[in-house]
Amino acid sequence: QVQLVESGGGLVQVGGSLRLSCAASGRTFSSAGMGWFRQAPGKEREFVASIGLGGSSTQYADSTKGRFGISRDYAKNTVYLQMTNLKPEDTAVYYCAGRSSLGTSSYGSDYDYWGQGTPVTVSS
Repeated sequence: QVQLVESGGGLVQVGGSLRLSCAASGRTFSSAGMGWFRQAPGKEREFVASIGLGGSSTQYADSTKGRFGISRDYAKNTVYLQMTNLKPEDTAVYYCAGRSSLGTSSYGSDYDYWGQGTPVTVSS
């Protein structure tokens, strides 16, 4: 059983930064692709970023490319999402997800494990 626990969400002003963390339990973390998704009120869940085994392969949504950075720390079993230059449209609940395969993916259906989410609110 893999458990994912997100933290780091909160209220931030436009142009500000936040770093989200996702602590993973279970040995599968070391051989799993990981991702971040988000869901704004009244909208469908959307892909944010993904990172593959070893951290050398990453994938970003067009809306987050250049502003967000995904990374992983194997020693801490943690995936991070560094968010900069935040915009009001980044307001959402952010979810960490893990998959059994090694590579990246932008499809939620490719992920097997999900965290409970952490809310991010960007105020203008």
